[in-house]
Amino acid sequence: MKLSQKQIDFMQVFAKSCRRSILKMVSGAQSGHPGGSLSSLDYLVTLYLGRLCETNEPVIVSHGHISPAVYSVLGELGVFDKERAIEHFRKPDDIFEGHINRKVPGIFYGTGPLGTGGSVGCGYAIAEKLSGGADRRVFVLMGDGEQQEGQVYEMMNFAVGHHLENLTLFIDYNQVQLSDALSEIMPTNIEGHYKAAGWNTILCDGHDFADMWNAIEAASLIKDRPTVIIGNTVMGKGVDFMEIAGKNLKSDWHGKPPKKEDAEKSLEASTLSEEEEKVLAEGLKSLKINIDASFDPESVKVNVGSPRTYEANVMTDCRSAYGAALTDLAGLNQNILALTADLADSVKTDGVKKNFPERHIECGIAEQHMISTAGGLSLNGFVPFASTFGAFMTSRAKDQARVNDINETNVKMVATHCGLSVGEDGPTHQAIDDISSFEGFMHTQILEPADPNQCDRMIRYVASHYGNFYVRMGRSKTPVILNGTADLSKMGEPFFAGDYEFKPGKADIVRVGTRATLVASGAMLPYALKAAEEIASDGKGDIEVICVSSFVPFDSETITASARKTGRVVTVHDHNVRTGLGKYVIGALFEAGVQVPLKQLGVYEYQLSGTADALYEKAGMSTKHIVTALKELIG
Repeated sequence: MKLSQKQIDFMQVFAKSCRRSILKMVSGAQSGHPGGSLSSLDYLVTLYLGRLCETNEPVIVSHGHISPAVYSVLGELGVFDKERAIEHFRKPDDIFEGHINRKVPGIFYGTGPLGTGGSVGCGYAIAEKLSGGADRRVFVLMGDGEQQEGQVYEMMNFAVGHHLENLTLFIDYNQVQLSDALSEIMPTNIEGHYKAAGWNTILCDGHDFADMWNAIEAASLIKDRPTVIIGNTVMGKGVDFMEIAGKNLKSDWHGKPPKKEDAEKSLEASTLSEEEEKVLAEGLKSLKINIDASFDPESVKVNVGSPRTYEANVMTDCRSAYGAALTDLAGLNQNILALTADLADSVKTDGVKKNFPERHIECGIAEQHMISTAGGLSLNGFVPFASTFGAFMTSRAKDQARVNDINETNVKMVATHCGLSVGEDGPTHQAIDDISSFEGFMHTQILEPADPNQCDRMIRYVASHYGNFYVRMGRSKTPVILNGTADLSKMGEPFFAGDYEFKPGKADIVRVGTRATLVASGAMLPYALKAAEEIASDGKGDIEVICVSSFVPFDSETITASARKTGRVVTVHDHNVRTGLGKYVIGALFEAGVQVPLKQLGVYEYQLSGTADALYEKAGMSTKHIVTALKELIG
């Protein structure tokens, strides 16, 4: 269906009013990105007035710096008070940040770092398909300079590989990026890349409403692949002095606000006439506005089922326990998804792949894309478990995890092959700095299981509690932790089974003692218990052994109470000593004013290849080294 002249007239006046709002925002704040906002605006207007107002289909704006354009459209539609957005744009007293954020009504996902939005849009597109929304499309907007990001190429291949025919991408091709013209910074064959990847490509005039609408309609008819619409635009369109620079491919107005006096002149020249005001009012009155991007975390429900119990004679790895728990959860819940990056067998999502193939999403070797896609899925009621090696999750995908954190998503990041436990793969794969990568996030909990039983219960907890989690675990097999002197009635039974309940922020006293406090995490707990038993064999008393399985949040109370009782502390952790368990224990003791002798065992330098035991021995973390550290403190 083609646009009528009346619709086009309305879009023109609507866009004119929005351009005035954009100019008011950036000039009032004396900050912002007017150039791309003005070049992207006409497509936003076409999309919202022609379709989204009524359908409320998701739209992800990846180049989040065009927030003035997005806010102006949503404000003009009455989703929120337009004048409030203008007055408070980029000011700390309100939600209208410099880059779009999910706190603003009508925003599905907050963006800023370029490249993430396309992957998030893929998550939304998959969610629509899994939910049966065959007729609903997902729209993504990106900048042309943004196409230089590596994550965009990951998204480009994924969307075709997963047949996301319900995805429409618009690229604002104004040929200018922050520092200069695209041709000067990094010449990019945008159309060629998308064609080569297998996308349906459409070229259009990004300032011609009819041409853009025809492109949107044409995209909706494609049933076998995603579509990219490349809109030829002019940076600064609609503001005379900015448009001149844009036509000459100058980057003057990419991220620079106009002087207030220049803005006032343009505003005065672009005042809407009485006839235009009438067209605007009548057009708005005729719309059926249904825009709601809100998502209720309480709507996400998960049946955790019954935990598995690994008996005393079982020797297995936490990653296998993770895979088994995840498969159980997928069998009980249609909203449980597994994502991986060409590592299904290694990270043990292969159980989901075999039993529930439609809910196992292979991303290829594209960790960044995987985490952003998981973010999009999680804001649609799904519970995505995204798995890869710790070294890749927390370094390559840190940016994407951080943006998810800001958006308060519900992504479960499970990393295997952490620490020296990886063994022979060597230092490039031994994640010994991963906790510190994520500990600065505000909405991500960091956990580490000590044995298969605790891992099973931890994964079920993570699945059933909304929020982002990072769960790290090693590769090597580990014994089941057993009850000891802490509870004689349960001597020899699995400690993390029975009535044990995992709780973030709660450390577990695995052995009670008075001579010293030995704090261990993850794969080092069995070594710590052996050391404690060797010390106790002299008959002079027991070592108190505490298992820390939660770093964010951290149980300072249990640690400090034990330190006060024993007067000595040793920590051991398969992680860089500067940023791992010892740092957390020292911080807890300092804040509580507890001064006791303390020794840290952990990784002090990169190691080479070898078995886990050999590497622990070389790094000074073996049972022998733990015993030595304890003896040096207790005399």
